[in-house]
Amino acid sequence: MKTAYFAAGCFWGIEKKFADLAGVVNTAVGYMGGEKSNPTYEQVCSGETGHAEVVQVDYDPRLISYEKLLEHFWQIHNPTSLNFQGWDVGTQYRSVIFYVDEEQRCLAEKSRDAEGKSGKHTEPVVTEICKAGRFWLAEAYHQQYLDKQKR
Repeated sequence: MKTAYFAAGCFWGIEKKFADLAGVVNTAVGYMGGEKSNPTYEQVCSGETGHAEVVQVDYDPRLISYEKLLEHFWQIHNPTSLNFQGWDVGTQYRSVIFYVDEEQRCLAEKSRDAEGKSGKHTEPVVTEICKAGRFWLAEAYHQQYLDKQKR
């Protein structure tokens, strides 16, 4: 198993979009990239902690590659939106790829460069690529939120 971390707006929808991929064995939502230890949803939404809403993606690299996860990441959000996605506005909704090792960093940078040169966007890609820090698991009611709403 390997792990990847992506931020691309509200984590509820992003989690669902990654969870449905073949080869993804587990997803969780939480917070990363900020200064406060063990932040709450309310604290992150205040914009004062510096965290982004993040999806942790545990995947089987024999079934899906990190490159395929990156391709999916670019398709499921607007990487030219600085600190917002759709109706969600704030730094917690910024576009970020958090890498866990040098291989992921290199692949993420190559992928971002290709996305920027793809001609798909009229504005520049603003996605950050940052070293993964501590992943703070979000509150239980946020986990698999969209699946819970269907019950």
